[in-house]
Amino acid sequence: MQPSTFSIVACDPAAGELGVAVESKFLAVGAVVPWAQAGVGAMATQAWANTSYGPRALRMLKRGLTPAQVGKKLVAADKGAAQRQFGLVDARGRAFTYTGKGCFDWAGGIAGKNFAVQGNILAGAAVVRALAETFSAGRGTLAERLVAALAAGQAAGGDRRGQESAALLVVRPQGGYAGFNDRYIDLRVDDHPQPIDELKRLLDLHHLYLGKPKPQDAVPIDAALARELQAMMQARGFYTGAQTGVWDTPTQTAFREFAGVENLEDRLLEGAYIDRVALEFLRARFGAAARTRG
Repeated sequence: MQPSTFSIVACDPAAGELGVAVESKFLAVGAVVPWAQAGVGAMATQAWANTSYGPRALRMLKRGLTPAQVGKKLVAADKGAAQRQFGLVDARGRAFTYTGKGCFDWAGGIAGKNFAVQGNILAGAAVVRALAETFSAGRGTLAERLVAALAAGQAAGGDRRGQESAALLVVRPQGGYAGFNDRYIDLRVDDHPQPIDELKRLLDLHHLYLGKPKPQDAVPIDAALARELQAMMQARGFYTGAQTGVWDTPTQTAFREFAGVENLEDRLLEGAYIDRVALEFLRARFGAAARTRG
């Protein structure tokens, strides 16, 4: 079984991010294809995937070889290279893509500034063109551009066997949870009828739970909003006092527990303020229950 796959590897030099996005008619493709190291590079290894390519490529990039030099060395040392496919980008935006002659049609790739796209067993060349064009014209974060490129590739026909799994990996220095590693985003959809849509949903949740509040999104908590939040917390059993509309110490203590249970601790603000993104999430999830109780 081959990971019949389309993927994109890319970098955002300004943000210091590198990433891989992939979709396949293959179970848990995220466990096979994506590899990345902050400040070094990113790789997608697929078709009859040689998973040793990932760590070997990153080591060679770290030593100063270009993606093209790394690609040629990997192919030269592999007797099964005709059945391999991979894309590679370094932290400077130099890219390389390779498709072995033994890969199943349609198979091919495109390398450009800051990205490489590739795929095999595809509906046609339009799939990789859509990936390349969408990424090149895209705006937003690297993660958003990568997922948008996947969606465009699927809209152009995608994997001709269908869909099953997708994955997104983005690294940046100290970008992981609490800054202990560089794995900023690592999301996987292992088996789903619409894996790219599900990947987008997970990315939205990642931004919700792990994104940092923006200064312009600090909403003052007035009496009406305090009563609204007190009602939400009463409905969920976190607050037992009266709906006074006063953002006092008992209310704030209850809110911190409430937000923590909902994994919103990274969006808490000091004083009588609430993050707009967190507030919209809480209203969508608990507003009806609070109104019913009130």
